Amino acid sequence: MLAPLGTLAFLATLWLLTVVGAAVLEESGARIAAALKGKSAHRPAFASVRMRARSRVRRPMRAVPRWRDAA
Repeated sequence: MLAPLGTLAFLATLWLLTVVGAAVLEESGARIAAALKGKSAHRPAFASVRMRARSRVRRPMRAVPRWRDAA
């Protein structure tokens, strides 16, 4: 029973590496090819920019004496 689980873990890892590698090549493949040829990469006029959404900063909750008594 251990061999099929090991094979499954190996195949899942291989699939994940393939997906991540394809994503990296999709984003920077042209720059890598230009660098290997010794040329500067052509930059498109409208580049897609990923922006992370910032979560709201929550103030720390202060303990109220009645809550401490309940514990």
